Amino acid sequence: MQYILTLLLRLLFLTAAIVFGASMAAAFAVMLAVWAVRAGWAKLTGQPATPFIVRVDPRAAFRRMYRRPDEPSRTPRADAVQSGRAIGDVDDVEPR
Repeated sequence: MQYILTLLLRLLFLTAAIVFGASMAAAFAVMLAVWAVRAGWAKLTGQPATPFIVRVDPRAAFRRMYRRPDEPSRTPRADAVQSGRAIGDVDDVEPR
């Protein structure tokens, strides 16, 4: 009984591997066909064939992650204070 279960498990894994390999081969064939059509079209129109370029900046993810939302300041800016306002007497505070 254990032999049959082991055999079935191996057949299942083999089938999964074959399906995965076939799907990868199909994806590669589609990408190759798209690239060939692009290169052929570029040659037909006399333009240079530009390669597929994926620009990835690994620092951008860290910047996006560590960027904090702009929070309003709890203290007003010096130029936001109205100069014509009467300021009351200021007492010094002594620590206890």
